Amino acid sequence: MFAWTASTPHRTRTPLRLLVFIVALALAAAFGPPAATASDPGHSGDAPYRGKVISKLRHMTVEQKVGQLFVIEVAGRDANTVSDTAKATNQRLYGVDTPAQAIAKYQPGGVIYYTTRNNDDNIGTPAQVATLSNGLQTAALAQPGRIPLQVSVDQEGGALVARFGAPATQMPGNMALGAGRSEADATRSAEVIGTELDAVGVTQDYAPVSDVNVNPNNPVIGIRSIGSDPALVSDLAAAQVRGFHAGGVSAVAKHFPGHGDTGTDSHFGLPEVTHTRAQLEAIDLPPFRAAIAAGVDTIMTAHVVLPAIDPGVPATMSHKILTGLLRDELDFDGLIVTDALDMAGATATYPPNVAPVQAFLAGSDQLLVPPQMDTAYAAVLAAVEDGTISKKRLDESVYRILMHKHKRGIFKDPYVDPAAATQIVGAPQHLADAQAITNRTTTLVKNDAGLLPLAPGARKVLVAGWGVGTTQSMASALTARGATTQVLESGTTPSATAIANAVAAAQTADLVLVSTNNAYAVSAATGLPTAAATAQTALVRALLATGKPVVVAAMRNPYDVASFPEAATVLDTFGYTTHQIEALVRVMYGEVDPTGKLPVSIPRADGTGELFPFGHGLGF
Repeated sequence: MFAWTASTPHRTRTPLRLLVFIVALALAAAFGPPAATASDPGHSGDAPYRGKVISKLRHMTVEQKVGQLFVIEVAGRDANTVSDTAKATNQRLYGVDTPAQAIAKYQPGGVIYYTTRNNDDNIGTPAQVATLSNGLQTAALAQPGRIPLQVSVDQEGGALVARFGAPATQMPGNMALGAGRSEADATRSAEVIGTELDAVGVTQDYAPVSDVNVNPNNPVIGIRSIGSDPALVSDLAAAQVRGFHAGGVSAVAKHFPGHGDTGTDSHFGLPEVTHTRAQLEAIDLPPFRAAIAAGVDTIMTAHVVLPAIDPGVPATMSHKILTGLLRDELDFDGLIVTDALDMAGATATYPPNVAPVQAFLAGSDQLLVPPQMDTAYAAVLAAVEDGTISKKRLDESVYRILMHKHKRGIFKDPYVDPAAATQIVGAPQHLADAQAITNRTTTLVKNDAGLLPLAPGARKVLVAGWGVGTTQSMASALTARGATTQVLESGTTPSATAIANAVAAAQTADLVLVSTNNAYAVSAATGLPTAAATAQTALVRALLATGKPVVVAAMRNPYDVASFPEAATVLDTFGYTTHQIEALVRVMYGEVDPTGKLPVSIPRADGTGELFPFGHGLGF
């Protein structure tokens, strides 16, 4: 053995160092990541992970590669021990008992967490979700490929699509952020959401929604959109991408090429977007371009038909849209994930063995929750084996998936600390930030009689309208300010009896606060107001007719005022989280100045023009 001491001449070490260096190079050549060739997927700019990804690809079986394309749901709150209900769901979906067994069976690229869907019931306490995430990662890493999972969820913020409820921090959501007009608030909102998701082992949020909601009768987007102005949507969508990254999770811009001008819910049918190519460029594409410029990791497809590009073909299945438009024209090289393949927008036209293959051939990399997993997996595998899907095309998508997992640090550190999750989720600073941001979003649409702000002091208040929890929370906030309250919640479709009871109760009240939820909704089938909208409008008008001071709070879409334009005092909250209800009452009492501005224009109900323009909003 060569021994070197301080007295050993420097030159005597050189031959040994050279020998060691040569041996090291030889070993690296033999056993290290292979050198990339021109035929390998990816780019030279993908260093330092490209060699690792290519090495992994070369050692994966075709079956493992196909598995990586799928993002599946699993039932239960633990990877290995589940309830009888969850076991039955896993058996029905996959023929196995537990989430860990589903991971072992398919070796999927990812999982998605749900609450009530299919009795999945994945989400309980922060520590429980963190433990579930760790268990699923353990199951994935126990497979021969040792590839960690991407763990996803729809946590858009706001009252509609937020799988994590309390104690997770409830941010106000997209349209509220649009009313607030603040890129800093949009960034911070996403950062808080991302930080809490990261703490429980979620690696990717299917957000931000980047659709431009130019259709007031859109049944599926609405307040999930930032607004109707492409520039505003672009700015705040990009801000959220940066915020999610700051929080430690990857972001997904959805739903490409735009779901903001549809009259059909793609969960239940196949909508058509009739925009011209010029309209597409001016309205729908700018937010996706902005998200790409901000470094968005993934773009989710929409189950919509866009005749201007590919007549009759849903975007999810369209090569012209996903490859021609998104990949080639917009130059997006990140992941493309389908919207859920069990939605009617996909299943109505494409059978379970066709949809996943067609979506992949169109340009998708990840196939989200197909309705029949065994059928979908077998169909994609068969398409690879018979050459319908080339090995080169398969490798391109698997490369992107593995590269994503390296870049986002999932390979390096797939586990989280359940104890820390309990401290991070719903942290006091997060809750304080949520309330402060929400305070800046409440929008005063009408204050014709100068009723607001209310003077402090005792008063009798009737709280009426939609939402059991919403009306009770309103009453609690009013009581805390000295009011005596009576609550008469009347549901989504108030009955004639409920309306009569509210009118009777209003006679002895000093003030009426009535909440609405989609009182402007129009039936796609008839073009007329829905039964619920008609009934809510009747309730509001009956209360106005009492002559009592009435404050109308539109708790979801801001278009409700068009159904009762005679109302003198109208506020928009764009959602009904705890923070939004508190902000509403703060504004009513003048504790917070209403600084929100309409992120959409409000049309007149008779179609004769605008009732309130984009940007309208009163202050005190």
